[in-house]
Amino acid sequence: MALFAVIGLGSFGATVATQLISLNHEVIGIDLNKKYVENISDQLTHAVIADATDEHVLDELNIQRCDAAVVAIGEDIEASILCVLHLKNMGVKKIWAKAKSKSHHMILTHLNVEKIIHPEEDMGVRVAQSLSYPMVSRYMALEDDHYIVKIEIHTEQHGMPLNQLMKHGPEITTLLHKRGSTLQYHVDANQVLQKGDILVVEGLLEPLRHLSKYFRHL
Repeated sequence: MALFAVIGLGSFGATVATQLISLNHEVIGIDLNKKYVENISDQLTHAVIADATDEHVLDELNIQRCDAAVVAIGEDIEASILCVLHLKNMGVKKIWAKAKSKSHHMILTHLNVEKIIHPEEDMGVRVAQSLSYPMVSRYMALEDDHYIVKIEIHTEQHGMPLNQLMKHGPEITTLLHKRGSTLQYHVDANQVLQKGDILVVEGLLEPLRHLSKYFRHL
């Protein structure tokens, strides 16, 4: 269990905070908007109506003891930057921050924020990926154009041996096969697939694109 501060409890910040709580962490939520705080106060470890651009407020809340802080302040770029500066001055080592624009991102980069988040842009990428590659339910980008993707087997692939499916992506490595609650990490190439099976595979983008065309046009 870790202790997190989430500063800014609009839709993005509230989602981050409640998800962290669901993962059994402790969360201090901070926002100047009384309504936002009241909407979520009963779900968080501690929720405070406060101005996070005031370093004395952050110090009184003992934010420096947090394992990490998420600055989810939305429209007010100046407030976001001030908050990050205060957190840095207080010695909070792990800071993630939401960026509203390219200039905001650039400033946060110069402040050495560990991770900069673009929620709308990231969601747009995920929607586009889902529309473009219908067999992919989730993916994770690695370095050098490699991806790990989660594939759900549908009716068209039911009864098909794994090696028959993967001949359309021979460069792709199968990392995991899941059927119900059973996980198989060393997957037999002759494994017969069933509707509802999950495959986790790894490969370069182009072979994955080729495999996605097979799912789309089968």
